[in-house]
Amino acid sequence: MLDWSETSAPARHTPLSFAASPLAEADQAGLGTIDRRGGRVSVDDKRMINCRADVNQLLPLKYKWAWEKYLAGCNNHWMPTEVSMQADIALWKSRDGLTEDERRAIKRNLGFFAASESLVANNIVLAIYRHLTNPECRQYLLRQSFEEAVHTHTFQYIVESLGLDEGELFNMYREVPSITDKAAWALKHTQHLDDPDFKTGTPEADQAFLRDLVAFYVIFEGMWFYTGFAQILSLGRRNKMVGIAEQYQYILRDESIHLNFGIDVINQIKIENPHLWTMAFQEEVRDMVRNAAELEAAYGRDTMPRGFLGLNAALCETYMHFIANRRCAQLGLARVFDETENPFPWMSEAMDLKKEKNFFETRVIEYQNGGALNWE
Repeated sequence: MLDWSETSAPARHTPLSFAASPLAEADQAGLGTIDRRGGRVSVDDKRMINCRADVNQLLPLKYKWAWEKYLAGCNNHWMPTEVSMQADIALWKSRDGLTEDERRAIKRNLGFFAASESLVANNIVLAIYRHLTNPECRQYLLRQSFEEAVHTHTFQYIVESLGLDEGELFNMYREVPSITDKAAWALKHTQHLDDPDFKTGTPEADQAFLRDLVAFYVIFEGMWFYTGFAQILSLGRRNKMVGIAEQYQYILRDESIHLNFGIDVINQIKIENPHLWTMAFQEEVRDMVRNAAELEAAYGRDTMPRGFLGLNAALCETYMHFIANRRCAQLGLARVFDETENPFPWMSEAMDLKKEKNFFETRVIEYQNGGALNWE
């Protein structure tokens, strides 16, 4: 058992006062001039945002939960091409294999996810990584960025396997209002972070960064993905589109770690910067969650106007109320909807990382890993 509390050498540093002004932007990025007289980093010097410790030094760890989530992500490694799509292809091409309502839900689902994973990845790389000044958290963000690429790869693999219209699926986020509304809502909360002159260090800027974290971790990944997961996994439970369902199960397992990481980051920033978590800002976050649930309910009605066996828009809206209240509780906020039961208890099983399933026994036997490829 490793003892994370020990360091291999004594730190020689002068204790830092976090009330002082934050590092220059280049130093927060880790790309500034090397301080040849700089002392060794102490755990006490590390912070989530506006840190003045060297962001290039991973050890000693301060936030062990961030490193544990990085390891959990690595242990959950998978690739979409390791999942067979043969049964899905046969069912999709069968005239009577799926109802029109099921086909509509699947296509809308793929259309939302195809662009959403890229939107999340862009936010991680261009905003969150830039302003989150902790190396172990950044280590996890690098892993998450790769996973977002794998998820985008998954939708390309599904679209190609089923012979779907690539332009139709990947452009739905600009053509289907229920999808566009969600993407536009999320981008509204982050567009100013794209300003090259934006930097944290003031209460207003730090709250803007917190708002970004809530928008993408708590709402985009923590709420809006779950209707889609329920739709596809419900089909999989009925032995339909089992290849897509298996891939969605692995995406769901990734996303559950993404969500928990984001919640931990937000809560740690709150601990270190209590002045940011004002009553007004808390109410703003609750309004964000409530509005997001309403947008998701509209998306559910669009994707399932009549529903299909075991699933309909009303159940998905109830599920979203349950999820919204749970996200508020995780942030220490009062719920935004009346208390409700989870209508899909089986979803908990699907996202349980401890659930035993030998993924490698289901992989496509024709799949080649890097060591088996002939590079000549």
